[in-house]
Amino acid sequence: MQKLKVLIPTDFTVQSEYAYLLVKRLEVKVEIEIHFLHVLQVPDTVTLSGKGVIETCGEIDVNFVKAKKEIADRKLANLKSLYGNSVYTHLILGKPTDGIVSFAEQNNFDVIAMGTKGAWGLKERISGSETQMIARQSKVPLLSMMCDRSELTIKNILLVHNFSNPKTESISFLKLLMNAFNPQIHFLEIVTKNSNRDQIQKNMDQFGELNQITNFEKHLLNDSDVESGVIHFNQMHEMDVVCIGRHGRTGIDKIIHPSATEKLINHLFKPILSFHLSQ
Repeated sequence: MQKLKVLIPTDFTVQSEYAYLLVKRLEVKVEIEIHFLHVLQVPDTVTLSGKGVIETCGEIDVNFVKAKKEIADRKLANLKSLYGNSVYTHLILGKPTDGIVSFAEQNNFDVIAMGTKGAWGLKERISGSETQMIARQSKVPLLSMMCDRSELTIKNILLVHNFSNPKTESISFLKLLMNAFNPQIHFLEIVTKNSNRDQIQKNMDQFGELNQITNFEKHLLNDSDVESGVIHFNQMHEMDVVCIGRHGRTGIDKIIHPSATEKLINHLFKPILSFHLSQ
């Protein structure tokens, strides 16, 4: 059985519990190593040595940071008491998004699992959810959920993609789910009335061959945009997990024009597996 190394960022709210329960559900078929990470949010001028010594440049009281760290340490210890000594716990200092992304990539995690409260309206335009920002920056796949999925049964996985240029993608975690649960894979492209449907279906076949996916169904749906199309497809065909890739973006564009992946993370009440697309 293949072993899966999972990082669960936690701020000690119920959202991280959702992530843990979903990951434990996967343990039915996959051997899992679970790591909880808490990022103590402090300025860059505050550092933590390998021996646990906190240093600041004087702008922030060291004792204040120590007190916050002691509280976080106790909460992490409570997680081990609650979930058992088989889970690992980590605490780092810094900015949550940057800290999570760096920790996951430097320690070779297979997937980041995060619960999210979602984001709508002005909040989404200005900052979005923490989970959305992790998806935007991380090269490690992200498995996100907005509610308790501890009873999840993986029978149908929806892979949403633009199949116009079939190539090999970094979908190792999706393949792990496929090997473990043997689900039906559904390829979906959101199209317009002028789309060449025959060519898209040929491209889907080529994508499946390039990525060694054989058990798939092909779907084309005419809708106003990707987010709406995925939501409407799920209303017609009940999917268990939605898998979608995204390109990384920076600057003002990522604020004004959030990707379909980020919108779905914030709005869709389904587990979503997001991964970075090859360039």
